[in-house]
Amino acid sequence: MKKLVLIDSNALIHRSFHALPPLTTRSGELVNAVYGFSSILLRVINELKPDYIAAAFDLAAPTFRHIEYDQYKAKRPKAPDELYEQIPRAKEILQAFSIPILEKEGFEADDVIGTLAKKFTREGVETMIITGDLDTLQLVNNKIKIYTMKRGLSDTVIYGEKEVKERYGLKPEQMIDYKALRGDPSDNIPGVKGIGEKGACNLLKEFGTLENLYKKLDKLTEKQIIDSPSLSESVVEKLKTNKRMAFFSKRLVTIHQKVPIKISLKELDWQKNINIDKVKELFNQLNFQTLIKRLPGQVIELEKKAEQTNLF
Repeated sequence: MKKLVLIDSNALIHRSFHALPPLTTRSGELVNAVYGFSSILLRVINELKPDYIAAAFDLAAPTFRHIEYDQYKAKRPKAPDELYEQIPRAKEILQAFSIPILEKEGFEADDVIGTLAKKFTREGVETMIITGDLDTLQLVNNKIKIYTMKRGLSDTVIYGEKEVKERYGLKPEQMIDYKALRGDPSDNIPGVKGIGEKGACNLLKEFGTLENLYKKLDKLTEKQIIDSPSLSESVVEKLKTNKRMAFFSKRLVTIHQKVPIKISLKELDWQKNINIDKVKELFNQLNFQTLIKRLPGQVIELEKKAEQTNLF
């Protein structure tokens, strides 16, 4: 089966910036985030050997979530300018590898990734999402997995359906309701006040979905509440008081899978047009000589073929 890699670029750049010391080039340009991003890219290409790759980026413009909820991500501290200044360099690296850069105003990178993952798995492709966080766990199925980092940049883990179940006791599609109930402090999504990770997991193990939970909530007798492994009078009160916010939070945390973005699988065939000379030039310019040694085998083969063609 053909393999597609979808890169959550902003998440990886942020993670790299905070995981690595402030590396600079001989000219004094700060490049720690670019180095980390490039290093992960090479590792992914070498380990997974993808046939297709695309890189999604967030845009500065507000998304539909910001418009609907003005407190969305409001408490998140602004990343330093030194991080944002490295994004164009990361894009240069991607362009040299002939990896399409995808952005859509009004949507986040996760929405673009979710849309492409859904579209291309229907075409029989196995998809791996490369990210620095766990926001995309809800997309996992038998053809979509998540490749992320536990600590720093080198300790990686792959989440399939089995791994999500092992960690949370839930199915991947239940992760939406899980976040709707417990909220998401990093994105300032409120959820149900007073329901934490354990409480959210227990409720979903018993009731399956947010909709089913609220459907049954009003019909429960006092004895059923006492006998329930996940409910108490206090929890019932919290759920009833915050019903509107629970469903609103669900809308905010759900990854949009119908972003109006047109691209074919053919256009994601990065090996067709990779500019190996440009990759090496950029790596030398950025003092990433160690990364040149890690260029993947199939890239070296492509370079040899190009050289042989030029001889005749």
